[in-house]
Amino acid sequence: MPDPNPSALEFLLNRRSRPAKTLSGPAPDRAELGPILAAAARCPDHGKLEPWRFVVLERPALDRLAELAATRGAEAGLEAVQIDKGVGQFAQSPLAIVVIAAPVEHPKVPWIEQILSSGAVCLGLLNAALASGWGANWLTGWVAHDRPFAEAAYGLKEGEIVAGIIHVGTENSAPPERPRPDISAITTWIDA
Repeated sequence: MPDPNPSALEFLLNRRSRPAKTLSGPAPDRAELGPILAAAARCPDHGKLEPWRFVVLERPALDRLAELAATRGAEAGLEAVQIDKGVGQFAQSPLAIVVIAAPVEHPKVPWIEQILSSGAVCLGLLNAALASGWGANWLTGWVAHDRPFAEAAYGLKEGEIVAGIIHVGTENSAPPERPRPDISAITTWIDA
């Protein structure tokens, strides 16, 4: 007989990301962030490879990366609206945690499983922040995928990619509800 945890299930059924632009300070300090990072690291990890790492961006780093995003966006020939969006991710964020997917060669654990583990870390981080009472949002965009920017901004190494940037702070307004998937439309039952 299963041992249910109704409050955990209720949280998961009702969780909602908070739009990053609605987050402000204060953000969790290092002591408050410790359990959130620990919870995120308790994700599926075939082979116990830990094929991911965290880069925590506090206010001075966020200011520096906002300037870097403006410079790199112009160098890359991005449209002003794209540049502004990239700059805004850092200029407006009270705290961000970059999840770096760092897959390793392994004879039994394919690359894709390691990348999926990194995505699980992102969701675990998002949910742990929300469960701790903070507002949180998982973003990417060009500041996650532009290789020169990511190398300069997060110390990205060869073979690594940005799985997600989780913004965490104090929620200023209730997030809007959005339509949810029709489970019956996306589920196939195979009984024989």
